[in-house]
Amino acid sequence: MSRRDEFVDHVRDLLRALGPVAARRMFGGWGLYLNGVMFALIEGDRLYLKADQETEARFADAGCAPFTYEARGKRVSLSYREAPDGSLEDPDELLPWARLALEAARRAKAAKR
Repeated sequence: MSRRDEFVDHVRDLLRALGPVAARRMFGGWGLYLNGVMFALIEGDRLYLKADQETEARFADAGCAPFTYEARGKRVSLSYREAPDGSLEDPDELLPWARLALEAARRAKAAKR
């Protein structure tokens, strides 16, 4: 098992109280899903949680950096924010943030319908 796979397993273990979180490989990283809804992504050893207009300020106020990548020479930002410092060691710290992300992901999915 690679270090990356170990990190994915660690995050899934922290999130187990949410339910059966599935991890799927995507674009060199991982998408995390609950009941078919992608609410987080992992890139390297960083966890990013879905944010939207209702939650963006809370993530920003907690110092959570946005997920960005470079495409065609331009910096692109997605609606995901890095998990707060210290939350990857304690499920009680991470779960409230993950629940915010899950609700944001559900709102985004409902808006697409």
